[in-house]
Amino acid sequence: MQTIKELKILISEEINREIIRLNKTEPTNLYEPIGYTLAMGGKRLRPVMVLMACNLFTDKIEKALPAALAIEVFHNFTLLHDDIMDQADMRRNSLAVHKKYNPNIAILSGDAMSIMAYNYLQKSETENLGKMIRLFSDTALEVCEGQQYDMDFETRMNVSIPEYLNMIRLKTAVLLACSLKMGALAANAPERIADLLYVFGLDLGIAFQLQDDLLDVFADQEKFGKKIGGDIISNKKTFLLLKALELSDDPTKKELLGWIEKYEFDHQEKIMAVKNIYTKLKIKEITENNIEDFYQSALDVLNEIDVAKETKEEMVALAKMIMSRDH
Repeated sequence: MQTIKELKILISEEINREIIRLNKTEPTNLYEPIGYTLAMGGKRLRPVMVLMACNLFTDKIEKALPAALAIEVFHNFTLLHDDIMDQADMRRNSLAVHKKYNPNIAILSGDAMSIMAYNYLQKSETENLGKMIRLFSDTALEVCEGQQYDMDFETRMNVSIPEYLNMIRLKTAVLLACSLKMGALAANAPERIADLLYVFGLDLGIAFQLQDDLLDVFADQEKFGKKIGGDIISNKKTFLLLKALELSDDPTKKELLGWIEKYEFDHQEKIMAVKNIYTKLKIKEITENNIEDFYQSALDVLNEIDVAKETKEEMVALAKMIMSRDH
């Protein structure tokens, strides 16, 4: 079984070859921003999950490289468009594509990336290619559904926590789940085990997104790689906000709703005011407990997968790595 580090090097080398190719491809204003996006780096979490799931069943992990590349390109496409919709200036401590170039270029380059992802996937040499394409298509649509729910929730005050959890399942968790199942399918693994890996990815993905929400409020900005408090400024209905509204007494709820309803405000003042409410209500601790519940559920599912324990050790290490990002 290859290590996380080895798999990351493998996919990074593949991505770097694509960046070189893209930077030589015309029209420059379409392909250069794609290379720029991929060159921003990141943990390469999703493609590593594809390769690792494949490696559970075979040493020939090169057969999963096209799927891994497809997943990473698609993921970066969603980030590119998310930054436009969120009006985010920075991504991974670099200018967002729509800021470095312009919004029209960013939209079109993102569109191209979504198509390129299918081109990469179709290079997979496996008898399960049809299943992989259907899974990828279903997942891509679910990610769009999750993004739409996320935007819809910004103007709704009656969002429930179950609705929120379903939204992050669609927006974030299904792509992690898809990555794992895709790797298993590339290796011709039994359907039952591929499905268990998918469920493992769902639980881990929900824990991952809950942690992301927590980090947006309580992280060290330099370590996190983007500005802190963006969710508070844009009134995103995160678990933290919904739980705070649920637990607030009348004066606290009035203060919180007052900040949500303001159209003009000092960003830092709003961030600090809402953060103080969260601290008073122990929202950080409550969120951490929920993260742990989903994380443990993921590990329980992994234990059901019938492969040698030592073979799963790197998968467990990956899960731990995901859950130990800098606060």
